[in-house]
Order: sequence, then structure tokens, then C-alpha cells
Amino acid sequence: MDIVFIEDLRIETVIGIYDWERRIRQVVALDIEMRFDNTKPAASDDIEDTLNYKAVSKRLIAFVEAAEFQLVETLAERCAAIILDEFDVGHVRLRLAKPGAVTGSKSVGVQIERER
Repeated sequence: MDIVFIEDLRIETVIGIYDWERRIRQVVALDIEMRFDNTKPAASDDIEDTLNYKAVSKRLIAFVEAAEFQLVETLAERCAAIILDEFDVGHVRLRLAKPGAVTGSKSVGVQIERER
């Protein structure tokens, strides 16, 4: 199966368990791989036959910007569920990073894989 991906989608949101984190917006970065059969859009050359990564990105941006979760695990699960439920995707691998969350590291976060 082919992969459609979105790399380093950066979105500001309220995320964290500490009081100070609940009062600010922080950046999270998403890397997403979605299994999708690209043979039909490759043959038709028609955007309607694709897994439209712009539509996926816009949907996730709207969701994440409005979200106020404590855990990156919760946010990652909800983003994966949106992709599986709202787009023609049977499998998703999603990496959600919180840059600068731990001193001395580039970022921390979770990577999950979910199937329909």
C-alpha cells in the first residue's frame, strides 16, 4: 500500500499538565503517514481521486488549534481518529512532538499507529 504523508505540521494549541501551560499556547509538530492506494489518482490525474493532504491538514489545524488537552497522548489519539473516521484511510501512523518540552532535548512526544 502506498503512503501519503504530512511532515512537520506545526500547530499552536493549549497542551500540558502544569498551570502555566494551561495559560499559554505551545507548538506541537505532527508527522503523519496514511496508507492509501494511489493507483487510481495516478491514472486519472484528478484531485477528487486522491487522499487530499491539504484537506487533512486543514482539518487537523482547526481541531488542534481549538483543543485544550493535558496529554500529548490524548491529542495524538484524537487526531488519528479524525483521519480514520473522516478520510478514506484504513491505517495511520502519527507522530506528535512537543518541541522544547524537556530541557536539553529537541522535542518529546508519542508515535502511534491505528487501523480502522
